[in-house]
Amino acid sequence: MEMAPKRVLVVEDDASVRAAVAEFLEQHEFEVTTADDGQDASAQLARRTFDLAVVDIMLPGEDGLSLCRRFNESGLPVLIVSALSSTAARIAGLETGAADYLPKPFDPRELLARIRAILRRNAAHPAEKSELHHFAGLRFDARNVTLTRTAGTPVALTAHEFRLLAAFVDRPGRLLSRGILLDLTILREEEPYERAVDLAVSRLRRKLRASGAGEVIETVRGLGYRFTARIEPE
Repeated sequence: MEMAPKRVLVVEDDASVRAAVAEFLEQHEFEVTTADDGQDASAQLARRTFDLAVVDIMLPGEDGLSLCRRFNESGLPVLIVSALSSTAARIAGLETGAADYLPKPFDPRELLARIRAILRRNAAHPAEKSELHHFAGLRFDARNVTLTRTAGTPVALTAHEFRLLAAFVDRPGRLLSRGILLDLTILREEEPYERAVDLAVSRLRRKLRASGAGEVIETVRGLGYRFTARIEPE
């Protein structure tokens, strides 16, 4: 069976470097999406999933370290590239959770080798995924498809609402577009697809609010939704 190409997000504000990296990786059978700053990168990530991100530290607006930290929390491995080559800079980058740090200027072949090494490590040692989580006074059990209050009282959710909540719980803090939520939850109802997502989110919000969780789903106007509660695996 032919394997699908790995998807790489390249976040680099220098247009010439961005284009050169993208072209080189595409020549080696990667599917590449580019972004020139953190806002653009977040928008790209909201539209689709990636296997790895290559992130420059010195970006306009949100810097690469902050972006790396957010990506790492969402489970996306990051290779930092930067003109900052000091030991302190490398330590700072790796402490954000980056999988590797490559100083500029670099040989594209070394970039390729490091990307492949990260992907091999992830394939050989996938992160263990807990099926039990706590957030905002609630206990989410993915295996048994239950949501309960701390006291053990169940919160009644439909199958669609549970899949929607699971999508959020698995990706805390990540901006999820309506298209991604459709793909993750298979919300194919009678309403137009995007309207189905909005209605499902509205119903889920009401139930979470009634359960005492408060406002844990943020609307990002024109882009989608973000789950803001702190998730703690059991």
